[in-house]
Parts: sequence; C-alpha cells; structure tokens
Amino acid sequence: MTGEEKFQVDLEGYLVIKNVLTDDEVAEMNEIIDNGERQGPPSLWGEPFKRLIDHPKILPYLLELLGPHVRLDHDYAIFMEEGPQINGLHGGEDGGGPGGPEADHWYKYRDGIMRNGLSVMAYNLADAPEGAGGFACIPGSHKSNFLREIPVEVRRFERPAHYVVQPSIKTGDVVFFTEALIHGTMPWKAKHQRRSLLYKYSPGHSAWAGYYYDISKYGELTEQQKRMLLPPSIGSRPRVMDTD
Repeated sequence: MTGEEKFQVDLEGYLVIKNVLTDDEVAEMNEIIDNGERQGPPSLWGEPFKRLIDHPKILPYLLELLGPHVRLDHDYAIFMEEGPQINGLHGGEDGGGPGGPEADHWYKYRDGIMRNGLSVMAYNLADAPEGAGGFACIPGSHKSNFLREIPVEVRRFERPAHYVVQPSIKTGDVVFFTEALIHGTMPWKAKHQRRSLLYKYSPGHSAWAGYYYDISKYGELTEQQKRMLLPPSIGSRPRVMDTD
C-alpha cells in the first residue's frame, strides 16, 4: 500500500483499488456467470474465481490491513437488475454501537499499524458509475461515536444526506471496506446488471460465518490458498505468506 492509500483507509474506512482485474479476467468470469448455474459461493465457480482468494494485487492490502494470518471467512455474489431493492445502511463498530452483537466489526490503529476485523474485498465485474446505485457508505463512520444517531430514513435511503456517498466504480476495480464502516446497497438504477463478488476476510483468530471452508471441494489449491482457507486459530498458526 502507498502512504496515500493508508491515509485514505484510516480517514474513510474504504478504498477503491483501481484496475485490479484485467479485461481478460473479467471477460472469463462473466462468461462463466452467463453460462453457469452459480451454485454455492463464487470461490467454487471455477479457477478464475478461486484465484481471487489470494489475488496477487489484493493480498498485499489484506496483509497490511488484517495482518499476516488473514483468512477468507466467507464469500458470495451480488447481482442486481434495475429496480428498488435495497439493503439499508448497516455495519459499524460492534454492529452499530458499544456492546453490539457483531464484535468482529472493528478498526484499530497503533504505532503506524492498521488492523481491522471482518473486512470485504468486492470485485466488480460491471461498471457502477456515480448515481447508478449499489455500494454506498458513510466515509469515516468506522471511527464515529454516534452511530445510533443516524436517522432511520437515512439508513433506508428515504432521505438523501450529504454524508452518504456512492463512489464511482469501474469494471475491474475492487472496493475494500471494513465492516466497521456504515455501508449498504442503494437501489440499482443502471440498465445493465450489477455484478459484484464479495470476498470477506477475518483476522486469523476470528470468524463471522458459522461454518468453515471444506478444501476438499476446491480441487487443486496452492499452499498459500490452503492457509487462507484455514479455520480460525491462534496458537502456532502459520503466516499466509511463506517467508522461507
């Protein structure tokens, strides 16, 4: 990560990482989506999707932001057609307030090091220009002390608020955000389908999902990918990157 990217994540709680996927990578995955059954998590849809587990352009961000023992917690896809469906603003530290139900939603900084609880890398397989809808958030809310004061009508996108943003995202871009950030899904207004693959990561010691990955379903995996799919643990846990 560059110094400016670290500044952005610390300031806003999210980052649009530009041009992660090549045109060929996007085309290959979109062809599989168009012609496949889309059963199970995207990481099981074939080799191009399996490579996203530890994509070489994304792994350095994961190590910087979640630490050397980061693990893939769960993954799923969001496909949206034009229409009013939404997923209102949610998330926030501890799920929205002190003592909340989701204690893995957190952001911390100490001595030049950032660390996050459950976090997301959203791979975008279609453009989401400004005003199109889709991913939206309240920048900086990962550090707010007044999350419970966000009005219900703002959370439901019933009243526009200047502090809610829907960033412009290009095909091939990846959006990182910490679940400590207030975020949600605005109604999709574009004529084309929204396509976003959400790979969600946790520090090696924690889990959000109530299940763990069965690596026997994945066929051939690299040793690094196997480490990324390990269940949570602390003692003697191997680092994701083999430094030998």
